[in-house]
Parts: sequence; structure tokens; C-alpha cells
Amino acid sequence: MRVLVTGGAGFIGSTLAEALIVRGHDVVVVDDLSRGCRDYVPSGATLHVCDIASIDLRALLCSRQPEVVFHLGAHIDLRRSIADPLLDTRINVLGTVNLLQACVEAGTTRLVFASSGAVYGDTSALPIKETHPLRPSSPYGAAKQSGEVYGHAFQRLHGLQFVALRYANVYGPRQQSEGEAGVVAIFSHQMLHDEPAVINGDGAQTRDFVHVDDVVRANIRAMETEHVGVYNVGTGRETDVNTVYSLLARACGSRRAPIHGPAKPGDARRGSLDIRLADEMLGWRPQVELEQGLSDMVAYCGVRR
Repeated sequence: MRVLVTGGAGFIGSTLAEALIVRGHDVVVVDDLSRGCRDYVPSGATLHVCDIASIDLRALLCSRQPEVVFHLGAHIDLRRSIADPLLDTRINVLGTVNLLQACVEAGTTRLVFASSGAVYGDTSALPIKETHPLRPSSPYGAAKQSGEVYGHAFQRLHGLQFVALRYANVYGPRQQSEGEAGVVAIFSHQMLHDEPAVINGDGAQTRDFVHVDDVVRANIRAMETEHVGVYNVGTGRETDVNTVYSLLARACGSRRAPIHGPAKPGDARRGSLDIRLADEMLGWRPQVELEQGLSDMVAYCGVRR
């Protein structure tokens, strides 16, 4: 099958592209390399360096005519989205609309969109179901919600099959420890370099940590089934940041105690996603247990030091 992956030189996108190559698909990767790494693009995939908001993207899709598109190319820095919402909107809203139109012109059958649990905002109704009201508390979350709205509109207007996967906190190999990287990548880097690790606030805040391999499997299931719609991709479990720190310290052999800094304004106190709909409709459930996933992450970071 002819498949195109935007953001395919990034953390999740490159892991997905690699899995698609292994399954025998013809894979095209689109990435502007602003955050992605050329070396992450798997052998066998064709890389096109391209801005997803540009007209060049539409010409590329019409030339390659992918049957399925996975849209993971995005501006992912939540706090920068607050400081510079126009940048976030250009990439995450205009870029998505540009890609949707390109899919229509290229005759693409199906688009799988990397959305986010950020569309829900802060809520105590856990685990969060897909039917929960959407109240994003950042431009990033608002842009992801907008991408879903546009995707559903293009499905109604043009028959483009649209699937949105709302990711929880994804972690795993190739995740960068710079910028807005998750705590797993940041703590792993700091511990392996014997640097002090800072926990924002008391560390009792919870997140739903899902391994990148499970996210990739969810994307592939979204391609292989006939179902459309919106699905949460997480574990359905809350894990507090203090626990993540302790598990990583054990895996790293670190005896350093964490430093507790001030809580970040706007951070949600708790978070977990209800994944029963993905189980029922896509036949997907996470397989990587957190302790094993964190150990794998430490092993990967240790090799790359």
C-alpha cells in the first residue's frame, strides 16, 4: 500500500514509518526537519523535506497519490503555543487543512490524524471518555480540536475517511530530552549524566504514560480497520510523576534525590484516558507495561550517550 507519513522524521512518526516498512508498505516521509532527524527516517522510506503548510505539499501528494496518510507533523511545544499562538495555528491548523485538501486532490482514501488528550483540558472526570466535552486550555489543544473538526468536515464533504487518535503522554526511544519533551526523556537524560532532576511541584500530579510502540500499533490498526471517528490512545491508568522518577532511578542505578521546583502554571493535576472504545472498535489495547517501557527507554538513552 502507498502510505505517506507527515512528521516521519520525528519521535513517533519515524517509529511508525519503520513499522510500516517492515510490513511491506511503500512509505513516503514528509518532514521539514525543524525538530525531526534525518537519521531517524528508516531505510526504504523516501524522505521529502517539505513544510506541511506550503503549496509544495499538495503537489507532492498529487504526484505520489498515497492511499493512506498518517498526519503526525505538528508544532508540539504547548508552552510556546501560548507564547506564539499564530505560529502554532499556522502549522497545526493551516498545515492540517492544507494536507486535507491535498488528500482530496490526490484521491487519498483515509487519513489518520495524531490528535491529543489536550483537547479535553483539565478535568476530574477520569478516565476521560471520547464523549467528554472538549475544553482545551492552550492554543495547542485548541488547534488539535480544530484539526478534528476540519477532518470530520472533509469526511462529510469529500468522503475522505478520517480517524483521530487522541494520544496520552507518549514516551519511548527517539524522544528528545530538549524543549517540551516529556518527563521520561528529560529524567532519563539527567540521571544518565548524573545531573540533578527537577520535579515541577510536589510530583503527585498524574499522567497517562503510553509507550510509542503501542501508539504505533494503534495507528496501524486505524489504517487496517474500516472504522472512522475519534479514539483515545493511552493506558487508562494514572501514574504520578514521583513514581516515574523512582522507576527511572532504579533502572539507571541513580541514588540522587529529586529536586522539587515550583509547579508550572496551567498544568493539569490529573490525567488518564478511557481506552475502551479503541479496544471495541479498533481491536487495540496497550501491551507495554510502564516499568518495562521505562527500562527500555533507559537502555536506549544509555547507548546514545
